[in-house]
Parts: sequence; C-alpha cells; structure tokens
Amino acid sequence: MNTATKLSGFALGLAAVFGTAYGVGHLAGPVTPAAETRHDATDAGHDSGGPDHGDGGHAATVTTHLPGGLLVSDRGYTLQPVTAPAGEFAFRITGPDGRPVTRFDVAHDKRMHLIVARRDLSGFRHVHPELAADGTWRVASPLAGPGVWRAFADFTPTGGEPLTLGVDVTVPGALEHRSLPAPATSTTVDGYTVTLAGAPQPGRTSRLTLTVSRDGRPVTDLQPYLGAYGHLVALRQGDLAYLHVHPEGTPGDGRTPAGPAVTFAAEVPSAGAYRLYLDFRHGDAVHTAEFTVLAGDQPTPTPAAPAPTTAPTPDAGHGTPGHGHS
Repeated sequence: MNTATKLSGFALGLAAVFGTAYGVGHLAGPVTPAAETRHDATDAGHDSGGPDHGDGGHAATVTTHLPGGLLVSDRGYTLQPVTAPAGEFAFRITGPDGRPVTRFDVAHDKRMHLIVARRDLSGFRHVHPELAADGTWRVASPLAGPGVWRAFADFTPTGGEPLTLGVDVTVPGALEHRSLPAPATSTTVDGYTVTLAGAPQPGRTSRLTLTVSRDGRPVTDLQPYLGAYGHLVALRQGDLAYLHVHPEGTPGDGRTPAGPAVTFAAEVPSAGAYRLYLDFRHGDAVHTAEFTVLAGDQPTPTPAAPAPTTAPTPDAGHGTPGHGHS
C-alpha cells in the first residue's frame, strides 16, 4: 500500500523559549533568530508563557524562539514529501530558489538524519536516506503502522546553517492511540537494561547520564555510532518540539570510556513531559532505549469528585438499571 502523505500546517503558535544549549549538547536545528512580534497583550491567541499583566490591551513587544522541527519551511528551505513506491519514503529539500537542494554537509557521519515518531510518541525510528542526483532522498519506509507521524529532517545545506524541518505524514488504517508511558528511570531493550540518572530542568543545562548493562554486567565496549557512544533525541509531548543532543567525549580520544555510562548535556525549553530516545550500538547492532521524563514543576492533579451516596436513577432510554447520565 502506498503511504498517503499530507503536509501539516505550520506549527501551532508557540511562545516557549528554547534557550541556547551549552557544552557538547546542542539543539538539532539552531534556534531561530529572535523575531520581535508586536501584538495585543490581551489577544487569547498568543501566550507568552508568563503572567497576564492586564495592561488593558496595549501593544507589547514579545521575543520568541521556535524549537527545531516545528516548521515545514524555515529560512527559505522546505521539506517536501514526494510520491514513492510502496514500502519506500521519499522527500526533497527545496532551497530559497525553489529548486531541490543537492549539496549537503556531513554532520555526525551523515548528510541527512531522518527521525520519525507517531504523534502519540510511539514508533520512533532514526534512519539515513540516500540522495539521488535529482535531489530526492529515499529510504525504506520507517513508518510502522497506521497513524499520524511526525517526520523530522535534520541536515545542513552546504553554505547554510543546520536546520531541522518537520512535516506530518498520515498512514491510513485503523488508528489506535497509545498513552504516554509513565516516567521511569530504567528500561529494557533487546536484552539490555538502561538506567537514567538526572532530570531535565527548563531553561538551564542538565546532565543526563544513561548507563547500559546486559545480564547484570556493565557494558564497557559500546561501539561508536554517528561519531559518539550514544545519540539522544527528546520530543516534547503535545507539539513534538525537537531536541537533539550528543554525549560528552569522543570515541578514540583516549579519555572517553566506551561505557557503561554515557553522559549528555541537555537543555529543555519548558516544563512538561518529554520522551527520550537513546540510540546506542553494541554487538554490531543499534538499539533504542526509550524513557518518559518530566521537566520542571507539574500541575497538581484535580481531585476526583466523590462517589454519589445514592444510586443514580435508571435511564429508561437505555433500559439498563443504574446506567445514568450526568
């Protein structure tokens, strides 16, 4: 079956600020340069993330930054899915002149990183398409099953700046929403156990250390993958803002151990739930460990309403005793 595709609209209005990442951690797709936007401070369609100052509707200047992956087009470059045979995913990057871009710089051992995840943050894949002479990138489809997926193209056009563009892709079929797994500090994948130490804090750099073991023994011979001993992507629940960091150290530098611990410096833009995806290579295979983490203070859940002290009146329309409506 051919994969039906559709471009998403531009990302929902967003005023969360992605601070500049420090150390070796960095945003995949640099922060969009600050853009001053004047708007009515009481406009419900804009939310600066701060308190309502109640300025009586006077215009206010707001500076915003968009995280990577929220736009399908940025700085003149556009991500365009194209029709492909069954079982294949294809796309182009067009440049400011409207023509397909055919020259890309190598970053982290590849000229193009394609990351996909379902909108409910399940089904993550990280693959590397091949570029044809006409500017079309092709790869065996990483879209595993029906649903709405977000596809992120992470690249650097030659002579340009690093970018991460995103587009929604719909795979037809019976949809099944999957709830975000609860936060945890340990997970298993392919017989490996990966533990997480550290927690992201909005607006500042946090150290996240992931430790890999197998059969109760630390893994001390991780293999380099994309120029590092680990590759981490974080997606924010809701809008799927994209954060991409790399670990401290470099394989073969004489100082960086090949496991069991891999430490990342990361900065998240706001409080909320994030899904972390760690790719690591061992035994000549790439494995992906997934975590849910919470950044910052979370709102206190609203207490459930007390149960009624009397049984509800049966609804004659349903014909089922005790089945009432509120």
